[in-house]
Amino acid sequence: MATESRVQMDLSDVDHRVGKPVGGGQLWDPPSAMDVRRWVMAMDYANPLHYDEQFARASRFGRIVAPQSFAVGVDYGHGVQPAVVGHIPGQHMIFGGEEWWFHGPRIFPGDFIRQERIFQGYKMADTKFAGPTMFSFGDTIHYNQRGKKIATCRSTAVRYLAAEAEKRGFYAQTTQAPTWTAAGLEEVARTRLEWIKSGREGRTPRIEEVDVGDRLPRRAIGPHSVESLTTEYRAFLFNAWGSFEWVAPEGMEDPWIRQSAGWVGDFDFDWEAAATDPRQADGLYVGPSRGHTDPGHAEQIGMPRRYGYGATMGAWTTDYASHWAGHEGYVRHSNMQFREPAFEDDVTFLDAEVMEKNHDPELDAWVVRLAAHMTNQDGSTLARGEVEVELPG
Repeated sequence: MATESRVQMDLSDVDHRVGKPVGGGQLWDPPSAMDVRRWVMAMDYANPLHYDEQFARASRFGRIVAPQSFAVGVDYGHGVQPAVVGHIPGQHMIFGGEEWWFHGPRIFPGDFIRQERIFQGYKMADTKFAGPTMFSFGDTIHYNQRGKKIATCRSTAVRYLAAEAEKRGFYAQTTQAPTWTAAGLEEVARTRLEWIKSGREGRTPRIEEVDVGDRLPRRAIGPHSVESLTTEYRAFLFNAWGSFEWVAPEGMEDPWIRQSAGWVGDFDFDWEAAATDPRQADGLYVGPSRGHTDPGHAEQIGMPRRYGYGATMGAWTTDYASHWAGHEGYVRHSNMQFREPAFEDDVTFLDAEVMEKNHDPELDAWVVRLAAHMTNQDGSTLARGEVEVELPG
């Protein structure tokens, strides 16, 4: 058990914002088919429904459709904007988890997705990683241009004092970079390809074909690298220059929109300089995400090496279940708690088991509940949770 820390976080700019709407970035333009293709490429989700024009036209959709995970790709700030609210000096953050509800409509190229956001609150804990640590919660509701709800996401942000995390060096003590043999890499590649083939044609299992205890094919992603981490970041549309506008909730005094969350050192954006040089608010070159691809900045926030994105871990899980569910299936709900980041040189594995199947009277449909588990090559748990998938009877 972690001992209580003497270091304290300054929460004076947080408490009065609990329960209030949150502003932030809204994209100027609807996503294109090319944006969808770039997204699945970054998520390493080789499902032809989302990138192959001829395959998609021959499908039940008649055209390219975005994967359900794409909802976070058209959001601002990896979807965590309503959970990182209030200025806390010297802070940094990592994702603690995501809970998604999908409401039925899918995203097609040309759909204009908008967001409503609210800061739900937080709880404090003392952790081995960083001492005083805030687990803060925010909701984002995604709508299309017809006013239909696409999805709702509750994000959990883990906000901590970067200097304290750097001093403790928790992950450096517990996670060591692996050494891969040729045989090991061949096995990863084989697992990855077998998973791609398992759902490539989009066939949906009928409910009578599914039994409690069934295991989904294993998915392998990686080894993660500076190339893959950069590709993932660039697939989120908000970080393209000039891609979004700032929108504030109506009628609020001191609304939370683009104020500094209190990022440590040179992790903050420079919005004034960005008016001339947009790289200064790019996020990866300058800003909070630079530790993902720069080892020196990773160390400053308590990470031993380059590391992955929480929103990507959530997307991997949704894509994993969707691939199994096929073209007629639909992910209704997922709730994943993140334990560790996916570090550079590691491989991430996804496994799931059928826990139960029930007829949902509200949906008038069959729903299968999966226990999902995300691990690395050492068997360490990166994420764990449940996914509910609607299947035809």
